[in-house]
Amino acid sequence: MPVIEKSIEVNVPAQVAYDQWTQFEDFPLFMEGIIAVNQLDDTHVHWTAEIVGQRKEWDAEITEQIPGKRIAWHSISGARNAGVVTFHHIDDASSRIMLQMDYDPEGLLENAADAIGVLTHRVAGDLERFKGFIESRGNATGAWRGQVNQGAYQATPPGHLNQPR
Repeated sequence: MPVIEKSIEVNVPAQVAYDQWTQFEDFPLFMEGIIAVNQLDDTHVHWTAEIVGQRKEWDAEITEQIPGKRIAWHSISGARNAGVVTFHHIDDASSRIMLQMDYDPEGLLENAADAIGVLTHRVAGDLERFKGFIESRGNATGAWRGQVNQGAYQATPPGHLNQPR
């Protein structure tokens, strides 16, 4: 299974970058080929994308979510993939986002695209577009700071922001 590892520095605090990343339904605004992302509940997300000219749909489960720090997932239907995104404090005005994703290309076209690095370039472009999106706003469109541990949602601690995704 191929692995993609990419990182980017953004000129917003780590908490702002994290808060925006929890807004899964906004992903089509900066992720190439993503048609729609629908939040089904606190730990399940339905994806619709165009990959190598083909429409694909799959469901993913958030297996771990540490507020302000980390989100991990894996697919539970459709295209096989899994990954983790982490948010690292650099200083009060900047942070580093690190993304690691494993995926299993399906069919001849996806395997050929993988061989020439199409998805790796797409992920790098998605991170660049995320950087432009969040830096131009300066703040997140929302925030979800609940915690997920091994796929089980835990209530948000008192005093922490928890807006609907």
